[in-house]
Amino acid sequence: MKDSDLSSLIRLNIGGKKFFTTIDTLTRREPDSMLAAMFSGRHTVCQDAEKGYVFVDRDGKHFRHILNWLRDGVVPTLSDSDYSELIREAEYYQLLGLIEGISPVLNKRKEEEDSCAELTRTDIIKCIQSERVRFRGVNLSGLDLSKLDLSFVDFSFASLKNVFFSRANLQCAKFRDVDAEGSIFHNATLRECEFTGANLRGALLAGANLQSANLQDACLIACSFCGADLRSAHLQSADLTDANLEGANLEGANLKGAKLSNANLKGANLQRAYLRHVNLRDTHLEGAKLDGANLLGAIR
Repeated sequence: MKDSDLSSLIRLNIGGKKFFTTIDTLTRREPDSMLAAMFSGRHTVCQDAEKGYVFVDRDGKHFRHILNWLRDGVVPTLSDSDYSELIREAEYYQLLGLIEGISPVLNKRKEEEDSCAELTRTDIIKCIQSERVRFRGVNLSGLDLSKLDLSFVDFSFASLKNVFFSRANLQCAKFRDVDAEGSIFHNATLRECEFTGANLRGALLAGANLQSANLQDACLIACSFCGADLRSAHLQSADLTDANLEGANLEGANLKGAKLSNANLKGANLQRAYLRHVNLRDTHLEGAKLDGANLLGAIR
C-alpha cells in the first residue's frame, strides 16, 4: 500500500464506537457537510496521539448508516423512531442529501399506512392553484410538502407534526398556534412568516431563511437553526431551551424575554441583537459576534 493511501485512512471514535474509513468517503458525496469540512485539510482536528483516533462527541448508534450513505448513497431501511434519530444525526453533520433521501421513504411508508391526514400532497397542489388558500385547523401531519410554493398560505391552528417542508417557499405563510413538532423546514424560505405561539419542538430549520419572521412565544425547544438566517426575527419570549443555533445569523433579532438555557449559539452573529435582561449564563456563546448587541442587564 502506498504512503498516500495510508495517509487517507481515518480512525473515528464516535461517542465510544470505533470506525475506520477514508478521507474520500467523508468528503466526496456531501462536500458541504461538517464532516467534509473537518477533513478537508482546512481545519485542525483533535486526534488521540497514541492511537490516532479522531473523537466526535455524538452517539455512535447510527454512524454506520451515515458512513454507508457517504459510500453508496443508499438510504437504510429503519423504523420511524430510528429514522427520527438518524435525521438528528444527519442534521448535526449537515448531511442535507441524506435528510432529503429519508423524506420520500417516510412519505411512501405513510401513504401505504392508514393516514390520519385529512388531505394528500396532490390535494394541496390543487388547492394552492387558487388565489387564497387556508388550511386553518386542518390535520396535515406526516405529509411531504417539500419544494412546493406555499407562500402566503394560512396554516394557523393546523396539526403539522412531522411534515416535510424542505426547500418549500413559505414566505409570509401563517403558522399561528400550529402544532409542528418534529417537522422539517431545512433550507425552506420562511421570510416574514408568523409562528406566534407555535409548537416547533424538535423541528429542523437548518439553513432556513427566517428573516423578519415572527416567532414570539413559540416553543422552539431542541430545534435546530444551524446556519439559518434569522436577521431581524422576532423571538420575544420564545423558548429556545436546548436549541442549536450554531452559525445562525441573528443580526438585529429581538430576543427580549427569550429562554436560552443550554442553547448553542457558537459562531452565531448576534450583532445589534436585543438581549436586554436575557439570561445567558447557561448559553454557549463561543465565537459568537456580539458587536452592538444590547446586553443591558443580561445575565452572563
